[in-house]
Amino acid sequence: MKKVLNVGGNSKLIPLPPQYKNFEHLLLDIDPSGNPDVLCDSRELKKLEPSQFEMIYCSHNLEHYYEHDVKKVLAGFMHVLKDGGAVHIIVPDMHEVMKYMIEKNLDLNDVLYESAIGPIRVLDVIYGYSNQIEKSGVDFFAHKTGFTLKSLLGALNFAGFTNIHGQASGFNLIFIAFKNSPSSEIIDLFKLQNK
Repeated sequence: MKKVLNVGGNSKLIPLPPQYKNFEHLLLDIDPSGNPDVLCDSRELKKLEPSQFEMIYCSHNLEHYYEHDVKKVLAGFMHVLKDGGAVHIIVPDMHEVMKYMIEKNLDLNDVLYESAIGPIRVLDVIYGYSNQIEKSGVDFFAHKTGFTLKSLLGALNFAGFTNIHGQASGFNLIFIAFKNSPSSEIIDLFKLQNK
């Protein structure tokens, strides 16, 4: 069975996108309370056995690392992906956040949008969800790297990914990037154009 590594997903109770319904879901997290299948920091992926996963799903986790650590995380993704495998990354889009903030004349403490966990301020997107940080006492939750289409594309290229597909969607960037020659199955799964 194909395997997807859900990086920093916190819990298997949080559903993955529908494309992963036929994948074995393995959870990687630094918090043992969520019972992850792989308990480690994403910067340490190179310590794992190579070429294990067809997909890596990394939603709203990469921005929690400093820029120099993002390089280590992406290198680790390359290490654990099988040939033809791909990474699926979702991060906040700082370009769109700032553009919206300026257009609407918002302050850093103004509400950017309402979410299921409550109001999200401009500041929360830039630096992380502050209530979560305050409650946990763990500053890992703070955002340490901001991404734009151009900067995330550059980071993926630097890490050696190929056939990179990126788009802005609301306040998020969504990227699919392949370890090497993309598998037609993953191209079809995400309705991508083979580059």
